[in-house]
Amino acid sequence: MSHNTLLVFELTILVLAIFLGFEVISKVPTLLHTPLMSGTNAIHGIVVVGAMVVLGAPHKDTFDWIVGFLAVVLGSANVVGGFVVTDRMLEMFKKREPAAERPVRDSGQVEEALGSREIPPTSDSTT
Repeated sequence: MSHNTLLVFELTILVLAIFLGFEVISKVPTLLHTPLMSGTNAIHGIVVVGAMVVLGAPHKDTFDWIVGFLAVVLGSANVVGGFVVTDRMLEMFKKREPAAERPVRDSGQVEEALGSREIPPTSDSTT
């Protein structure tokens, strides 16, 4: 295959992968988006390692360098974002402190601010 034919073939695979990924993700229910994102952290880690291997190759042209650099940057951003979202999700499942163990605020400050006000009785206009 010539270089142009190989490039068209690889771009076709890329476009098909983008289309397939969009279709799969759009069908996922909302409740499963966060677990799915945490699962893709491993996949994007492999993308980053593969891009670093490409960047470390001794004979590469400018196109390979640009694509490898973009893969490292975007894959790293996706890995970090996935870990941040996963951490937020796991925070929701942690047990909260019971009310007895929470630090008690000085209730005297509230009483001083409110004073000794009483709520006046409401006047009933129907009587």
